[in-house]
Formats: sequence, C-alpha cells, structure tokens
Amino acid sequence: MFTKLDKLRADLLKAKEKRAEWDGKVKELERKCREEENLTIQGLVHAANISPEQLAALIKMTAGEKIQQINNDNKENLEDDFNDEN
Repeated sequence: MFTKLDKLRADLLKAKEKRAEWDGKVKELERKCREEENLTIQGLVHAANISPEQLAALIKMTAGEKIQQINNDNKENLEDDFNDEN
C-alpha cells in the first residue's frame, strides 16, 4: 500500500546522503583552492623580493587607482546619460 511512499523516502534519504558527500567535497576543494592561491601569492611576493610593508603600500596604491578609475567611469557614464537625454 505504501510501496511508492517507501521508495520515495528511500530515494530522498539517498539524495540527502549524496548531498552531504558533495558538500564535503566542495568544502575540501574550496580549501585547496584557497591554499593554492595563498601559496601563489606568497611565491610572487618572495620572487619580487619585497617586504610586507612594501606589499601593503603597493596594494593600497593599486586599490586607490581602481577607485579613481571607477569614479571616472561613473562620471563619464552620467555625463553620457545626461547628454543622451538632452
């Protein structure tokens, strides 16, 4: 009488077990990617022979340039939009 329901419940249980397995695999792969990214960054810094302070200054300078570029792009887009409307 409940064979279909029993089968569905069994399938659901299997699916949940597989999801848990895949969630574990995803977390492990994310950890490995993060670790490899960190090793790559460390290798680049070491190869460039710069100090942590110099790296911080370089990142800050680059971030400032990106912010300025974004502001310039936004200003140009606003001007273009205004000119298109008139």
